[in-house]
Amino acid sequence: MSGRSLSRRGQVVLAAAAAIAVALSPLVLAYLQLGYHDDIDAAGEFDAPAANAERFLSRAVHAAATDVPETHTWRNRSDAVAAVRSRLAPRLDTLAAARVEAGIAYNITYNRTAATRRAAEQCPRGPARQFGRCEAARGVVVQNRANRTHVLAVALDVTVTTERGRTGMTVVVEPTGDTG
Repeated sequence: MSGRSLSRRGQVVLAAAAAIAVALSPLVLAYLQLGYHDDIDAAGEFDAPAANAERFLSRAVHAAATDVPETHTWRNRSDAVAAVRSRLAPRLDTLAAARVEAGIAYNITYNRTAATRRAAEQCPRGPARQFGRCEAARGVVVQNRANRTHVLAVALDVTVTTERGRTGMTVVVEPTGDTG
């Protein structure tokens, strides 16, 4: 073979290689963007279990407190608190065990201090208030409205433990689904 035909053949091979590289570059770029999960924001991934706990607790408190005014007078408010806590107990157990196999553990306890603070904030004193007094009992905030017991909030401490670490938060959940 002559040197000229080898040179031309080398140019064709080089051009073919360049064309293949250009054709494959979108695939490589897509793989790097979509196929590699470690470039996900680690903080967002860690916060997801905490956000899931808040949503779960919001639904659980709403379900536990819905019929309290119909079944409990203000005089029986301690029974209302006991009923809410009793209804929440299996749901809190469900949350605690829900993601253990995925390496996520939840520990939930009532926060009496946060409940007392919420009762003081939501029940102002003086002639302008619209409803009766509030009480915080065992982490549950109740209010006297027309001699019926209304659940205003449940204060909970939630500790989320994952393989990446541990985070704790205090959540004050209102039966309407709002948290604060």
